[in-house]
Amino acid sequence: MPREAMLARTFVDLADTLVADFDVVELLTLLTDRCVEVLDVGAAGLMLVAPEGGLRVMASSSEAMRVLELFELQAQEGPCLDAFRTGLPVVAQDLSTASGRWPRFAAEALGAGFQSVQALPMRLRGAVIGALNLFHVDRGEMRQADIDAAQALADVATIAVLQHRAALEAQVLNEQLNHALNSRIVIEQAKGMVAERRELDMEEAFTALRSYSRNHSLRLADVARGVIDGTVAVPELDSAPPA
Repeated sequence: MPREAMLARTFVDLADTLVADFDVVELLTLLTDRCVEVLDVGAAGLMLVAPEGGLRVMASSSEAMRVLELFELQAQEGPCLDAFRTGLPVVAQDLSTASGRWPRFAAEALGAGFQSVQALPMRLRGAVIGALNLFHVDRGEMRQADIDAAQALADVATIAVLQHRAALEAQVLNEQLNHALNSRIVIEQAKGMVAERRELDMEEAFTALRSYSRNHSLRLADVARGVIDGTVAVPELDSAPPA
């Protein structure tokens, strides 16, 4: 497939993830593989920021690339880390002259057969969520057209990842809301049972449930479920508010 057609196909595949359920790792692996195929680089790797703040290797075009990126994280030096920290592209046209910049990483990359590297930040409106590493087996700088294409691919992947995170957060929020609503229904049922059996009004029944939950260090919803299923005896509830 011609380069332009492959690049267009890659954008279509990445864009498809914006409207369908997808696997983030599969998406990022596709991105690194296509970078090698389309941009004429020796290897590609991608890191994303973890919830606790550190970078994690998420995708690599080869096992050698994965090992090199893990070494970069262990050594805490290298182009991907610099691109993430600064939010700017990082380039080293000749890694043999980068020993002052990345003393440990440059030697490791040369040992793996790479001579130059280009790292691009994954960012959206100032938020940097990771970086894309592009390694070459030859010295020299990437063509500007290839750099622009790689950054565009990284930008699409960034949008997809952020949308995926937002969808997960929305799902968690919906689950929390549903849980709260269901708990409220259970509590109302238990209030009715307590009010009927103890001949209390609804406010007094609710006070009895709350008092029991506090005195026994239990969640109110769990006490209500206990009343309904009979594991908490209604006569044991104290209708008086806790001291």
